[in-house]
Amino acid sequence: MADGVRRTWDGLAIADEHPYGSSVVVRRRRGDHLEYLLLHRNANGPDYEGDWAWTSPAGARQPGEAVYPGVLRELAEEAGLTALAPWAVDLSARWCVFAVDVEPATSIDLVDPEHDRYEWLSSEECLRRVLPPSIAAAQISRTLTIPSMEVSFRRMAHDDLPAVVGWQQAPHARRWFHGDGITLEDARGRYGPRIDGAAPVRMWVVQMDGIDAGYLQDYIVGDQDDYAVRIGEPDAVGFDYVIGDPALVGRGLGTRMVWTFLRDIVATHYRAAPRFVASPDHRNVASLRALAKCGFTQGLWIDAPTPLGEPPVAEIVCTFDRRHWLG
Repeated sequence: MADGVRRTWDGLAIADEHPYGSSVVVRRRRGDHLEYLLLHRNANGPDYEGDWAWTSPAGARQPGEAVYPGVLRELAEEAGLTALAPWAVDLSARWCVFAVDVEPATSIDLVDPEHDRYEWLSSEECLRRVLPPSIAAAQISRTLTIPSMEVSFRRMAHDDLPAVVGWQQAPHARRWFHGDGITLEDARGRYGPRIDGAAPVRMWVVQMDGIDAGYLQDYIVGDQDDYAVRIGEPDAVGFDYVIGDPALVGRGLGTRMVWTFLRDIVATHYRAAPRFVASPDHRNVASLRALAKCGFTQGLWIDAPTPLGEPPVAEIVCTFDRRHWLG
């Protein structure tokens, strides 16, 4: 650092802003359990088993490099893995954690000279080998409860509205949607024009392994006059979301769903949008945490519309910088 620039082991400059780099937990299914890919660093010789000897694929972010392209670059350079779509596990710290599931027969190629071998190991063995323990906790432990599921999206249809009503009335979601009073007729009046394309909001059903599990919507903020004035981001894309199945809540799937939706649906359709925004109720800790783990930053507190007679509610505007994270 004689020139004041942080550098990698081979002399490459490291970004001087959050995040400095990322790890990618690579998993594959073997029978009824998951195995994890670990790489062995050769810096201290082939027999070294101490701190940083074994890690998931990981690497520093280069100056000016967007986070996600850097993740894909490191996967290719360290393990020869390409054409994959890692999802966010936690992007809120200075070093990000992503994860990706691969097919059992996926081959590994140690392209760069930093590693001398690799192994596929159980989670228990990974937690023993990855040192210091804080790194094992950050890289492996955070992914243990995230199911190995395919997350996909389809456009909502009128036949989905009974499920939407049920999802909004689920115990974990009711207070955020005022779901006690919603009826199927309410849902038809509110969401029918969006489904038909008569309103500038797109509606989606999220599927987990092909099973309907919740819904999302996206829209240009400038098309929502009141909201655009309140947050001052007319060029941004806003979105809302809920996992409706209570069995899937609290397992890391909310973060995965949001990240995948932004990467595969929102970013590909709204190519000129500089930012994506969501504004959960300030009391909705789970939703705020999921957004933080996807790289959102909290900003304005705004008043939210509430039914007559109910106390005022604040929402926190959370913003995702598209260029910084996705390029």
